Amino acid sequence: MGRGDLTNAEWDRLESFLPRGGARGGRWSDHRRVINGVLYRVRTGVQWRDLPERFGPWETVYKRHRRWSADGTWKMLLSRIQAAEDAAGGIDWDVSVDSTAVRAHQHAAGARKASAAAVPEKGAGRGTNQVDPVLPETGRPAGGGGQIGECLGRSRGGFTTKIHLVAEGRCRPLAFVLTPGHYGDGPQLERVLEQVSVPRTGVGRPRTRPDHVLADKAYTSRKNRRYLRRRGIRHTIPERLDQQRHRQNRGSRGGRPTGFDSERYKKRNTVERAINRLKGFRAVATRYEKRAYIYLGTVTLAAIMIWLRT
Repeated sequence: MGRGDLTNAEWDRLESFLPRGGARGGRWSDHRRVINGVLYRVRTGVQWRDLPERFGPWETVYKRHRRWSADGTWKMLLSRIQAAEDAAGGIDWDVSVDSTAVRAHQHAAGARKASAAAVPEKGAGRGTNQVDPVLPETGRPAGGGGQIGECLGRSRGGFTTKIHLVAEGRCRPLAFVLTPGHYGDGPQLERVLEQVSVPRTGVGRPRTRPDHVLADKAYTSRKNRRYLRRRGIRHTIPERLDQQRHRQNRGSRGGRPTGFDSERYKKRNTVERAINRLKGFRAVATRYEKRAYIYLGTVTLAAIMIWLRT
């Protein structure tokens, strides 16, 4: 076992959730070796062709990562791990929301602008040998193409992608979405909270509503506060000075001051610490992928490892 590879305990938690071999006699190349290869690349940021030989053919590792990013396998694994943790009472549902900008490498530019087709069903098109068959370029999630479609934008940081995430109280990512780097934080609050969905291990719908939401002044719009009140989610968000002056200038028509618990707000640093953990993976801290869905798979695998190792 190499440095950074899955330990036996971590592999035992993942193994039962992984997809089985093909139904027509084919089988996957060893899951553990390939996942370790993807993890090595996510941790170090090396080019796929430079993967050590102990992980097998680099094409197999890359195509597995691309396929599982497209068909939602990485996302499914993260949901299963979160579900098991929630069933054991290990999730702190006082969550924090924030974003981080990620510098895109020059190799992340140049994705084709052709429209994408729907993702093929799981198990469809798997080859009969150990090396994963080529997943055609059309076999990717709908959308994408072009600079905005691939979540690439220009901002003060240059060519960037922004990760908007929700972190639970133990500094682990619950959910995240990608946008171009110049997109604002506030308009993405509703979108990122809608991604929170932790399945139940028994009967019942997935849990989607946190107990409390903490966020900074970027999320202080009336629209966001109405959304949180409508869903019955308590929140602690400071009000900007210009909003305070505007409310006071309107007198009685300005409404009541927003409540703010300064002691509880100190807990918002959990999302900053979760971001630091994510950016400990070099392929997350710098985006090399041209396609947004593959980069999202990279971020998801990093989140899986944070949940397994925290």
